[in-house]
Amino acid sequence: MNIEQLKEMQTDAIQRLMKHRSEDGMWRGSLSSSAISTAVSVFALQRINATQYAPQIDAGVRWLHETMKPDGSWGDSVESPSNMTATLLTYVSLYAVGQAPSASRQYLNQQFGGDSEEALTQGVLHYYGRDLTFSVPILMMCALAGVLTHWKRIPPFPFELAILPQRFFRYLNLPVVSYAIPALIAIGICQMHKKGGFFSPIRKLFVPKAMRVLLRMQPTDGGFLEAAPLTAFVSMCLAEGGFREHEVTQRCAQFLVDTVREDGSWPIDTNLSGWVTSLAAKVLPATNSQLATLIKKNATTSVHPFTLAAPGGWGWSDLSGSVPDGDDTSGALVALYHQTQGKCCPEVENGLKWLMWLQNNDGGMPTFCKGWGKLPFDRSTPDITAHAILAMGLWVPHLEGRLKTDVQKSLDRMLHWMEKSLEVRDCGWVPLWFGDQDAADEKAPVYGTATAIDYLMSVQHPIATKLAQSQMAFILQTQNEDGGWGGNKGVKSKVTYTSRALAALAHFPNQYDVAKQRGWDYLYQRFKAGTLYEREPIGLYFSRLWYSEELYNILFMLNAIKGMTS
Repeated sequence: MNIEQLKEMQTDAIQRLMKHRSEDGMWRGSLSSSAISTAVSVFALQRINATQYAPQIDAGVRWLHETMKPDGSWGDSVESPSNMTATLLTYVSLYAVGQAPSASRQYLNQQFGGDSEEALTQGVLHYYGRDLTFSVPILMMCALAGVLTHWKRIPPFPFELAILPQRFFRYLNLPVVSYAIPALIAIGICQMHKKGGFFSPIRKLFVPKAMRVLLRMQPTDGGFLEAAPLTAFVSMCLAEGGFREHEVTQRCAQFLVDTVREDGSWPIDTNLSGWVTSLAAKVLPATNSQLATLIKKNATTSVHPFTLAAPGGWGWSDLSGSVPDGDDTSGALVALYHQTQGKCCPEVENGLKWLMWLQNNDGGMPTFCKGWGKLPFDRSTPDITAHAILAMGLWVPHLEGRLKTDVQKSLDRMLHWMEKSLEVRDCGWVPLWFGDQDAADEKAPVYGTATAIDYLMSVQHPIATKLAQSQMAFILQTQNEDGGWGGNKGVKSKVTYTSRALAALAHFPNQYDVAKQRGWDYLYQRFKAGTLYEREPIGLYFSRLWYSEELYNILFMLNAIKGMTS
């Protein structure tokens, strides 16, 4: 490798990274503006109080018109290709204010194979499959706007089930993922209010308790999961379901007002400050006691009101709507290891216990909740499991007594699960929260496989090393002719995926030199062309929603460079 070129890129990337650091010492980054977030936020504010929120509504409508593609469509972000969901929600939002473009209607007719309500309903339900987390909210918004007139076409949400203890949720086969309970409650209540039904008098008896559950789950800033889409769906349904003046609805509205951007748009989530700060702490060359203190401070210290998760985990942000999860907890633990040189502390011990609490019975690691396992976002997943293996593997030599024994057992179970995950897959590990919008199936096994290899090789455990080595062939065979990597073989090369692949290759210092050189040449050419830091939507949020984060290119490339030069 040309060390001088690597150092040139590293110096520039670190300078850029440090310029993005906030006054409090953390990194907050900037998520891309989202047509989906903007459309549903505008619609929700219009339903809550069109007069009071006219400035935000008007600005959002202007932004949507300005970002419309020539064919009348929208993508999730301005860098994303057109898709049905973004276009439908934006069309509905503009329809509600009397500004729906005819070109958008034509685009949707082509997507659904017709302009009937039946075609629209079946098209949305087919697109999302049996996971109703996003399809039902979409259809509800269509109905509230008058685009759909037949309410009975929309699958019902049993809001009454939300009042049961969460430990029973795994047995109920709920139609939504674990973090969408607020939508289950609000939509279910709105459906009952609009449609009525023979059992409505009985169902209404459960509404007060369901609303108390919703209020308990709402964070102090009003935004469920710090996400404009979920917050907007909840508030628009509550407003139309007879709860326009309720505290939950008004706090949702305030969150939307507080998070709108100057150009009138909303991002898919407020920020990923916890996640990007952990990534930064891992790639920076020196230890920093202030940074370690900030990371420790963001660990949860009590049972979380949203998921009832045990204390000790970390979420993706330091804001109140963030929820502890497996990937961010592992990221924080890894960052603390690098920033404290392996000095154990109560936060680390509690974080390791939290991961063991989260671990599924099959040995793998889910995202938010243990044991649901019915829908994709609640299952064990290889990239998050490999991250937890790294976190535990780094810290286990520094532990003592019962905790060390328990962590080692948990680690062994995760390694066994990773072995089993390969028995049914011969195309790499597919990640849960990252994809490639340019791939036909929108999946990114290059990201999942390369990231898992990077994590597993960093543990220095014989089984982990064997697992990582078994997947190196996949990384090599997916390299593109230009030297870079996309989410899969033949998919357009990107800085993010190329950096992840090179981080995996860096663990093999005397092998794969040709692939490494070609990969670094691709990045250096992008660097000299001034396109190295262009936004690349690779994030997946909720159900197939794309976003970009301005710091990902910087952080992923620095991680690869650190692997090559350490």
